[in-house]
Amino acid sequence: MKRPIFANEQIYHTYNRGVEKRNVFLDEEDYFRFVYNLFEFNDVNPATPSYYRSYEVAPRRKPRKPLVDILAFCLMQNHFHLLLMQKQESGISEFLRKLSGGYTMYFNQKYKRSGVLFQGRFKAILVERDAHFIHLPYYIHANPLDLAMPEWREGNLRDPKAAFAFLASYKWSSFPDYIGAKNVPSVTQRDLLLGIAGGEEKYKADFVAWLKNMRLDDISQIILE
Repeated sequence: MKRPIFANEQIYHTYNRGVEKRNVFLDEEDYFRFVYNLFEFNDVNPATPSYYRSYEVAPRRKPRKPLVDILAFCLMQNHFHLLLMQKQESGISEFLRKLSGGYTMYFNQKYKRSGVLFQGRFKAILVERDAHFIHLPYYIHANPLDLAMPEWREGNLRDPKAAFAFLASYKWSSFPDYIGAKNVPSVTQRDLLLGIAGGEEKYKADFVAWLKNMRLDDISQIILE
């Protein structure tokens, strides 16, 4: 897939996974570190060198100037999804370079390994159609169902309410913050999507309705997996 030319104020679905599909998150500390990296590396200013070398979190520096708006995210054992709006020239490329490189340094130091961790350069696609923009965040937020209800991808989800409850308890996603359950609210910028959805309660209701009637064929061109 040819990578798009990134432009400011445009929205892109980005994705990457572990090399040879290996798991890149092995415990809760790993997930936490990557979520923290989403915040730490979303900045024109460089992270301190000590932050790259250590797997302790760094103290806050000068005021931040974000490279992107992180509209939604989800971390799975061997991959991640991000829905990003570019805010600075080359912001998406720079953010994902810092994110992948910084996390790889942390992971390699912690697990006494060397070499690349992610499968080449990230995938990305411009989100152009309104229908894609509306339904893609639902798809990103539904990914953890692979762990508990994998039949969801075939449209055979038997208990949408149980699926909703499972996703609401999944910490490594922006979904809890979209439904008003404070999780990591400082990482994402939710006003745009919630404004379109009509608020947190409407997002909840529309998400459950999507789970009941979901057809991944409608967004197959932009899910990147």
